[in-house]
Amino acid sequence: MHILGISCYYHDSAAALLGDGTLIAAAEEERFTRLKHDYSFPHHAIEFCLDQVGITGQDLDYVVFYEKPLLKFERILMTTLGTFPRSWGVFRESMIAWFNEKLWIKSQLLDKLGIPEEKLLFTEHHLSHAASAFFSSPYEEAAILTVDGVGEWTTATIGKASADWGEQRAGKGNSNHIELFNEIKFPHSLGLLYSAFTAFLGFRVNNGEYKVMGMAPYGSPNQVEDIYKLIAVDEDGGFELNMDYFSFHHSTSRTFNRKFETLFGESRPHDSIFYTPTTHPGKDHPQWDRATAEYNQHYADIAASIQRVTEETLLKMANYAYKRTGLKKLCMAGGVAMNSVANGRILRESPFEEIFIQPAAGDAGGALGAALYAYHVLLGQPRKFVMEHAYWGKNYSPDEVRTAIQSTGRDYQHVEDTDKLAHMMVDDMLAGKIITLFQDRFEWGARALGNRSILADPRHAKMKETVNARIKFREPFRPFAPVILEERASEFYEDLENPGQNYPLRYMSMVYNTKDGQGEKIKAVTHKGGSGRMQTIRRDWNPLYYRAVELFGEATGVPVLLNTSFNLRGEPIVNTPSNALNTFNNSAIDSLYMDGFVIKKEN
Repeated sequence: MHILGISCYYHDSAAALLGDGTLIAAAEEERFTRLKHDYSFPHHAIEFCLDQVGITGQDLDYVVFYEKPLLKFERILMTTLGTFPRSWGVFRESMIAWFNEKLWIKSQLLDKLGIPEEKLLFTEHHLSHAASAFFSSPYEEAAILTVDGVGEWTTATIGKASADWGEQRAGKGNSNHIELFNEIKFPHSLGLLYSAFTAFLGFRVNNGEYKVMGMAPYGSPNQVEDIYKLIAVDEDGGFELNMDYFSFHHSTSRTFNRKFETLFGESRPHDSIFYTPTTHPGKDHPQWDRATAEYNQHYADIAASIQRVTEETLLKMANYAYKRTGLKKLCMAGGVAMNSVANGRILRESPFEEIFIQPAAGDAGGALGAALYAYHVLLGQPRKFVMEHAYWGKNYSPDEVRTAIQSTGRDYQHVEDTDKLAHMMVDDMLAGKIITLFQDRFEWGARALGNRSILADPRHAKMKETVNARIKFREPFRPFAPVILEERASEFYEDLENPGQNYPLRYMSMVYNTKDGQGEKIKAVTHKGGSGRMQTIRRDWNPLYYRAVELFGEATGVPVLLNTSFNLRGEPIVNTPSNALNTFNNSAIDSLYMDGFVIKKEN
């Protein structure tokens, strides 16, 4: 049985294909179109998924859309009418978008895939989020927490789920179940609150939220009380926004209003230079100016404050989920579930002993969740799949890679032996070079996890500045992730008694504190204050990646590498060999290791 899940038309369009309940392929549309957060109909992602098994749309048993468009249309219509005439611009733009495209998603899916109406299903947005995490996890039952900007009406849910892992027999019924017993509805949204501060701090909404999290360690949470004027949170994590400070519900261009700015000051200009006394304590920024640094510190303090409020709210919600369910395992999804600092606090400070976070936690993951929900809940099929890794994207043949390299005229070497490749990679990094690893199928989700990664020596703080400035062309405060052998993680990070059962660590979904003295050994990947958003790896998942980290550890005593996504600022992570070569050519990356082909720049 083949089931295709689809998400599109809001942000992060994607497709995911199941075969008899097991994931076969999943990809975001942006990887193919090269438009970051592409929200268009996922033609390319669908084609890729179907090509993986050599079928067409007519061969599919079901197609499942990740939310219910008419419910979303109802919310937009009711909200704009309720705030009219201020919402006239939103109403006009929404009606154009909906009547041109979004209202007709049903007919578009039927026409584009050539399927009969009885094969098309729709799930609710937050049920798709919940299913994307629970039915990818190894758990028989778990509490559920989903938090994002907004789905149809819902912005957050708490619930529980259970599943049948055995062979079902006729008459036994369906024991696969997701119950979302608590929900918060628009306009009250933790995700939209965080996005309002994202915009205030000079970043793009739905794109720069992780920058706010990266800015936060360089500030002091000294405006938490002011933020609580915007949001009232009860002890069980229920919350309401004070809408007097916001305009996202009636404006096409602004998420916050003048009252917001009266409280927090003027918003930071988009893409303005950012450095503070805490990002550059040595006053060594090339454009250092004391007044500018102190001015920027105000924004870092606000970032720290909204991050603190977000963490505290999520922690209260998680505690309530445990209180209601009594279960020791938690599954999380929704865009806010990508807040890795908050996730680490939930595992450390709540009663939950294990957490699974969908690596594509945002709307892209809804495509997978929709397919899984249909297979397990609507069709009552037993479970047999666990997402042990995230390598579900497209790969390329040796001939395709060779042809792409030859078209550039670059010299190359082809090395088939994995151990030799790993030694070459480590020799480069020990010589201070920055390398990139492109291999096999690209990753599902927002993180590069060794198949489309830039790698470097993590031991020296200067490497962080070098990669940010010369490779990524981005803000100097932005952090990098440590990749570490799973069996060595507890040597460097606190509270890791059994990292093998900690699934978020495989996907860079959680921040952990470094042990005393260990952060000094890996300065380029240690956040201010002493922590890291690590990725743990096993040889079985990625032999070359694992071997390179292992060899680096043997040479230096540090089984850790700096890992960041293989892309330039503002671009999606690379997909094709040509994407990889373009990024290699347009940055200061020294060596490209691409499916056994090695290309080096002349010194």
